[in-house]
Amino acid sequence: MKKIYPLLFLTLFNISLRAQESYSFTLDEAVQYALAHNYTVRNAALDIETAKKQKWEATSFGMPQIDGTIDYQNWLKQAVTFIPAEIIGGTPGEFEEVVFGAKQNMNATVTLNQILFDGSYIVGLQSAKTFLTISNLAKEKTDQSIREAVINAYGNVLVTRETIEILKKNKEVLENNLRETKALFDNGFAEEQDFEQQQITLSNINNDLNRSTRLEYISKQMFNLTLGIPIDQTVVLSENLETLALRSADINFVSTPFELENHIDFKIADNKVEFDDLMVKYEKTKGMPSLNAFINYSQFANNNNFIFFENAGNWFDSSLLGVSLKIPIFSSLQRSARTQQAKITLMQSEIDLQQKSEELKLNVSTARNKYQFALDQYQTFSQNLALAERIAEKEQIKFFEGISSSINLTNVQNQLFRSQQEYIQSILEIIQTKVELENALNIF
Repeated sequence: MKKIYPLLFLTLFNISLRAQESYSFTLDEAVQYALAHNYTVRNAALDIETAKKQKWEATSFGMPQIDGTIDYQNWLKQAVTFIPAEIIGGTPGEFEEVVFGAKQNMNATVTLNQILFDGSYIVGLQSAKTFLTISNLAKEKTDQSIREAVINAYGNVLVTRETIEILKKNKEVLENNLRETKALFDNGFAEEQDFEQQQITLSNINNDLNRSTRLEYISKQMFNLTLGIPIDQTVVLSENLETLALRSADINFVSTPFELENHIDFKIADNKVEFDDLMVKYEKTKGMPSLNAFINYSQFANNNNFIFFENAGNWFDSSLLGVSLKIPIFSSLQRSARTQQAKITLMQSEIDLQQKSEELKLNVSTARNKYQFALDQYQTFSQNLALAERIAEKEQIKFFEGISSSINLTNVQNQLFRSQQEYIQSILEIIQTKVELENALNIF
């Protein structure tokens, strides 16, 4: 019993350590972690393993196949056969009732089958290889999508965190203003409306702060889910929004050349064309002859008693070699109809490839424009914020000097708050539109 307590203590201690475990990520570290631990990525990796096994399954179909069978029969009531009596010295014209064979029989056989030629098997091997390529491309596409999701989730957390910090500073300024306005009102230097107007503004800021705090909690959980970490686990983001904005703002990136044939979506569509072309070949092979061979070896024994595994049992050998040639002759045009269907599917895939090529070019053009606009917007909102801060500072001085109204001060403060949010959102736009352009260019 004494030995149990230290073991229990160590177990609880390890659980406590795991509960206190935390993670810290830069953006690049977060992306790399997600590419190894995200739930969708892990399933995509397992799909590749499945495709590898399916490829081997298709390959092994044309390799030697060995099967063994053991048959045991026990005649509970043996069949009676009538034979002419004269065969055994009886009266001609009469029949005798006889029973042939032993009551119990056992037969053990080993058979080797081998495909010598089968066109569908050759095409099947090519299809298995293509299917593995499809799985690899799907994994690459999944990685690209997860990378974009991580960057956006990382940016969302930073935006909500930055918003909360700004709202806290705004709240502190408004609380100071409210105290000073209250003092002016108590001493008869301000109207009650001025004090009430400040209360409304402060109340709105408190609501925004509460909403942003709840949003930060949700955005952190979504970030954890994207990385493949339990949503309640503590995660620290070691980069700030300004740093991320500087990394993402690159005017030269807009002119990055686009290589259509290397894009993952083009490869997927092109691979679909290749696969459907193999399906046409597969349907055509169904009209070709197939040649198979087999060889088997058997041992057979019979007895009225179950003594097959005793020395008294006699086993008789037999062996057979065979070759089978199957020649399709006429299928009432069934094979032709299937081949035509496969050709139509191939034509559709070729059209889809053409459409996808044009869509990818359009996506690049659209992404370039969006990223350029995000950069321009960031510059504009950055300048607007600086102006709004100076205007708010001047208006606040004018208000407490008694040469401006509370309405004007409130309007100017609301303008500052909007400028702050527009500036933060412009940073997020740069981050999101850059990763969108990277995906359009297939750079990741």
